[in-house]
Parts: sequence; structure tokens; C-alpha cells
Amino acid sequence: MKLIGSTTSPYVRRIRILLDEEPHDFVNLDIYGEGRDELRRNNPALKIPMLVDGDQEIYDSRIIARYLSAIQCRDPLTWNQENQLTLIDAANDSAVTLLLSERSGLDTHADVMFFNLQRERIMMTLRTLAAMVDDGQFEEWNYPAICLYCLVDWLDFRDLVSFEGVESLLSFRDRHRNDELIVATDPRKS
Repeated sequence: MKLIGSTTSPYVRRIRILLDEEPHDFVNLDIYGEGRDELRRNNPALKIPMLVDGDQEIYDSRIIARYLSAIQCRDPLTWNQENQLTLIDAANDSAVTLLLSERSGLDTHADVMFFNLQRERIMMTLRTLAAMVDDGQFEEWNYPAICLYCLVDWLDFRDLVSFEGVESLLSFRDRHRNDELIVATDPRKS
């Protein structure tokens, strides 16, 4: 197996953690620089992560997770877990949009509908996820918990949001921050 991605991507990080027990190669790309050509050659969606397993190519983290779950004979996610992932991915997608907009020189703090909608989505989902943490829904270290960890840590790493009112997300993150795979995949080390 080969995982193609970037050490700073929260989507790649979640798959790197899932792949812990699977023999695989990790190809770390600078997807906005010299690695862009390799990304074009490997994934027509121009997204990371991408998994190659023999002749099978998979282009999205959520689908990669389902694939790994099937080959590892894990139980499929419940509908509640799928909804948790939808919330996590919604916040993550909006945060990536804001980060890329900032890096493109756009004022993401301007009172512009597009940016307002991204910030609203992020905070609405973070409040909902914090309530789920408070309710004990992320006590088990499973794929949704891994994804939540990667989101919260990445948002903090990129300094994209205020965690005021959703501090339980940081507490959740801090409970796991010294786990071996978490330390090994920390984007601050890249």
C-alpha cells in the first residue's frame, strides 16, 4: 500500500493513524509546490490523501477509511458516526477554504457572505461537536474520534478559530496529544 499526501493535512493525518498496523509507504507531497505534478499524475480530483493498494486507487479520506475498515474486518460505522464525520468534514472543509483564501491574499474577516457562511458553519459544527464530546460520544478511540482529534489539532495549529465556548474540544485533544501515533503524525514536526 502507498499513501500519497501531506504531513500538514488533517485528512491525511487521520489515514496515517488508521494505517498504523498496515505495511505501507507514505509519499509526502508539497501539493502547492513541487509535488503538484505528482498529484496531477496520481489523482484527477487533485485531492489528498490518495491510497494505492495494488491496482486499486482511492481518492478520498472517507472512502479510504471505509476501504481500510473492510480489509481490516472492522465493523462499519453507525449512522450516528457517519453524521459525526459529516460535521467534522464540514468544519474541516470550511476551514481549509478559509486558509486557502487567506493564503491567496483575500480578507477572510471581511463582512462577505461567502466567508461569513464558512465561519458560521465552522462554529455551528464545533458547538455541536463540543456538545457531543460533553455527552461522552467520543470516549472510544475510533475513526470519528481520530477525525475529531485531527480537526481540532489542525484548527489550533493553523490558528483558524477561537475555541471560546467550545473548550471541551481542546480538552478532548489534550487527552490524546501524547499518544504515540498522534506525536508521530504531528504537523508541527514537518
